[in-house]
Amino acid sequence: MTSIPIIDESEGFLRRRAAELTKPREAECLCCYVARLLVEYPCDGSLRHALHYRDVVAPLATSLATRLGQIGGYCDCEVFLNGYQLRGADEEDAEFDVLPPCSGVRRGSVQPCGKWVGI
Repeated sequence: MTSIPIIDESEGFLRRRAAELTKPREAECLCCYVARLLVEYPCDGSLRHALHYRDVVAPLATSLATRLGQIGGYCDCEVFLNGYQLRGADEEDAEFDVLPPCSGVRRGSVQPCGKWVGI
């Protein structure tokens, strides 16, 4: 099977663009990253954003899905419905219109920054 250059080029462009759009920011924590991506790319019933963050930032955190499941986070949106909320927010503030800047975490961490508190 031979490849068609224009198709290969287009697919490569789309892969690079998707990687740019979903790239974690410098020192961005897991919760800030997932919340930011949920605004643009809604939950699909999986931990796709959380696991992408893990794969890029903390590949050694192999038990992340299990740990999130233990707090009721079986998908990206449940991480916030059952696990974490913005510090000082109440139940009605569950939607993310404008997120505060991330406080930052060290590279390789899957912990939330100081902006988040467990529910």
